[in-house]
Amino acid sequence: MLDSIRGLHHVTAMARDPNLNNRFFSKALGLRRVKITVNFDEPSVYHLYYGDAQGTPGSVMTHFPFPHIVKGRPGTGEVGETAFSVPEGSLGYWAGRLPDHGADAVMAEERFGEKRLRFAGPEGDRLALVETSGDTRAPWLGAGVPEDAAIRGFHSVTLRLRDGAATEDVLKFMGYTHRQSANGITRYGVANGNGADVVDIQVLPNMPRAEQGAGSVHHVAFSVANRAEQAKVRDALAEAGHHVTPSIDRDYFYAIYFRTPGGVLFEVATDEPGFARDEDEAELGTALKLPTQHEHLRDRLVDYLPEIKED
Repeated sequence: MLDSIRGLHHVTAMARDPNLNNRFFSKALGLRRVKITVNFDEPSVYHLYYGDAQGTPGSVMTHFPFPHIVKGRPGTGEVGETAFSVPEGSLGYWAGRLPDHGADAVMAEERFGEKRLRFAGPEGDRLALVETSGDTRAPWLGAGVPEDAAIRGFHSVTLRLRDGAATEDVLKFMGYTHRQSANGITRYGVANGNGADVVDIQVLPNMPRAEQGAGSVHHVAFSVANRAEQAKVRDALAEAGHHVTPSIDRDYFYAIYFRTPGGVLFEVATDEPGFARDEDEAELGTALKLPTQHEHLRDRLVDYLPEIKED
């Protein structure tokens, strides 16, 4: 069993409209936009990052807004819901705020004794806020959400699978341990993590497979401290029979990827070097930053990419 995984690092989803995306995650949810860059493989598409003040691993939601993408179809083999941690007693505030800021299907529920508020983002993103006691992570307070309600970072992701057994084995190998099971959902957690410590598995054997599109999660990333720890994880995963990519430089972290037996794409990302490597912390997310291999396209991309509006 591995002991390097510290919890979630980031979650990356698909979108269509960069301004709708920016408005919802930075204005409605009150996250800080910490980076404007482009997709490494398709530089004509933005890659937008939102999180806490520094873009701390365990807080960062990222999006690829493809302008002509179809809406995703929810199903199995994907991250079915991304949940954020908020302070106890704050869900009433959010229940009043979210419908006024483009959220749909806002619904309160409980899971494993925790109060949750589930909702859909304006492009179909399946999200939740979970009241969590003792979360000491500092929130971003730049968008008007009060401190006693502001998002602290991720709480968890829920994987929707037709059969959970093999993916549960992967999580156990990665250092996660079983915590609770009820109502078709099994919870795994990592000890002494970064606050974003939980992965829930929801088994839905009769649900069709998901079709990715706007609102779908593309992959979920797990945090390791540095490249040396990532190399240990990669070697162990490969030895266990997983097809793992080489380590790839993503400018703000190094990433390896592998597909789980249930179909979900996992990434293991380093906490280093972070989002301040090419911008001062006070200026994060204010200028277009390009990967080195795409810097020669800057003039064309500035003309082509839609302006990110701050309204």
